[in-house]
Amino acid sequence: MSLPLGVILAGGLATRMGGGDKALLQVGGQTLLNRVIDRLQPQVAGMALNANGDAARFDAFELPVLPDSIAGYPGPLAGVLAGLDWAAEQGAEAIVTVAADTPFFPADLVAVFQDIAQGMAHPLVLAATPRGEEKTKSMSRSGLIRHPTFGLWPVALRDDLRAALEEGIKKVVIWTEKHGGREAVFDTDNGDPFFNVNTPDDLEAAEAMV
Repeated sequence: MSLPLGVILAGGLATRMGGGDKALLQVGGQTLLNRVIDRLQPQVAGMALNANGDAARFDAFELPVLPDSIAGYPGPLAGVLAGLDWAAEQGAEAIVTVAADTPFFPADLVAVFQDIAQGMAHPLVLAATPRGEEKTKSMSRSGLIRHPTFGLWPVALRDDLRAALEEGIKKVVIWTEKHGGREAVFDTDNGDPFFNVNTPDDLEAAEAMV
């Protein structure tokens, strides 16, 4: 299976951080975006950034910047769609998405996704971790915590996704379950690999992890 293209999702509003671009915050002397790029680059055939607003603020990263094509910040699925449309132009069959505020995601993310996707007509896989004692809104029926901004997505379903978004569907798992999406489970023995920076306290915690 050939390597997919990678799309870094940075299209959110960062309201819990007071607005602005979380991806440009620094941790350990590097921006979150730099750390995400360095981790993703060896795993994919090429990269782009999903972000809204003035693309020039990301010029230093030398990546294509893909705005949402669906208005109103409908959530990460809009970023996925932007990535799929870009990938279709490149002749690619799939993309992997990662979040721009999650700098410690697995270095074998893509390999695990592709392994789980074997045998699927349209490879569609979301990242998940075993749950602790707490329950979360993103918990699946199997008791796993899903991380829906981390996924393997098929270009072949981009028009179906566009139609779903235009109908008002925003929740990732509603769409993925419709298409028989699978879960790739990553362990948390050495901490949560999908720890993301949502608040100033999270930024301090990430600094300590570095």
